[in-house]
Amino acid sequence: MGLRITVIGLGYLGVTHAVALVEFGHEVLGVEPDQSKLESLQKGVVPFYEPGLQEALEKALQTGRLQFSKTHTEFSKTADVHFICVGTPQQENSFAANTDYVVAATRDVAKFVSPESLVVGKSTVPVGTAHSLQTVLNDTAGFEVSLAWNPEFLREGTALEDSRHPDRIVVGSNQKNAFERLREVYKPALDSGSPFVEMDIETSELVKVAANSFLATKISFINAMAEIAEVTGADTVKLAEAIGYDERIGNKFLKTGIGFGGGCLPKDIRAFMARAEELGVQDAVDFLRDIDAINQRRRARVIEILVSELGDLKGKKIGILGAAFKPNSDDLRDSPALHIANQLSERGATIAIHDPKASVGLKEQYPTFNVMQTALDVFRGADAVVLATEWNEYREIQPEIALELASNPVIVDGRNILDVNLWLSAGWNLYALGRNVQRGKH
Repeated sequence: MGLRITVIGLGYLGVTHAVALVEFGHEVLGVEPDQSKLESLQKGVVPFYEPGLQEALEKALQTGRLQFSKTHTEFSKTADVHFICVGTPQQENSFAANTDYVVAATRDVAKFVSPESLVVGKSTVPVGTAHSLQTVLNDTAGFEVSLAWNPEFLREGTALEDSRHPDRIVVGSNQKNAFERLREVYKPALDSGSPFVEMDIETSELVKVAANSFLATKISFINAMAEIAEVTGADTVKLAEAIGYDERIGNKFLKTGIGFGGGCLPKDIRAFMARAEELGVQDAVDFLRDIDAINQRRRARVIEILVSELGDLKGKKIGILGAAFKPNSDDLRDSPALHIANQLSERGATIAIHDPKASVGLKEQYPTFNVMQTALDVFRGADAVVLATEWNEYREIQPEIALELASNPVIVDGRNILDVNLWLSAGWNLYALGRNVQRGKH
């Protein structure tokens, strides 16, 4: 028989986690104060794009074991586990993470916990946060509340599969019963082979930011090599292939281009730097400032290329292929594509942009951009085109057809996914970041 579980905060993490828990056989109450988001979920509609999640939500609702509410209900009083999944955005005037939502959710749930229930944080927080939350829980509830931290490792585009079959389940707690209870929660995943890693609560708070800092470092490393390759005539794609065969290095996250974005990596490494400074050990993570700077320079490099080709960008029409920070997502947060588009717009360029899934968000958040219905529409009358998100459909664009539509045969492949020889032979001037690519003839 399954457990009774609340999931507090129904953003990207919360919705996916709630659906997976129902699939694991549990009964779940999702708590979300945002009325529009709540109404959407109650109708069985996921308010963002994630492959497979819409269908999974519909099936979860059909079981009768998933319900949504704006506030805690009587269900919460009898719940075995409470998962806190609210956001920790970057503060407006600081690199530090804003934990106000986590504190508020903790104080709220503390009114409904019992001595037998367990509160579990999944939000990404600065190390030491759980210690202060334990005080909030105990003071509000009037007794010692069991608390654990269970960081999430969801990747947008594969989040549902990551929830169903996590590559590891990390649990930090100073209370033994927490590990036993979470083994119950994740039993189907454990039975299918997911490792269960027990540790103290402080270490568990560090795991997510440490992992993201390492990934960001790897991405920025290869992009630093791209800066060298571009002035020496070397090919960073081939360089990455060669060093990737070394099993100590591996080939994942060695893709040169315009860098990383989204709601996690940039925010997490900045929050990590801020927390290290608070702890007086900022020297330990000073390298992350360089990682962040390299990432920003790759975006600026695209602007430099366009200025070198077109001169003054005022009045120029620039096409942008992709808006989401990565494919198989409609997430526009800290998107390299949109950062570049905004920089071009500020220089007076007219922006024509396409994304297979993010058009609604684009029209709402960027009303001055021309949001196109198809990828080929981006090329019509364009003085230059930037491929900024590696959607598969962009690989299939026929360069000869695109050339007939464009005013000027200039394309910047910011993700290194195009067939170089095909585009060059069609007559395009192709700039592939970090590669020694010859210009086409036109």
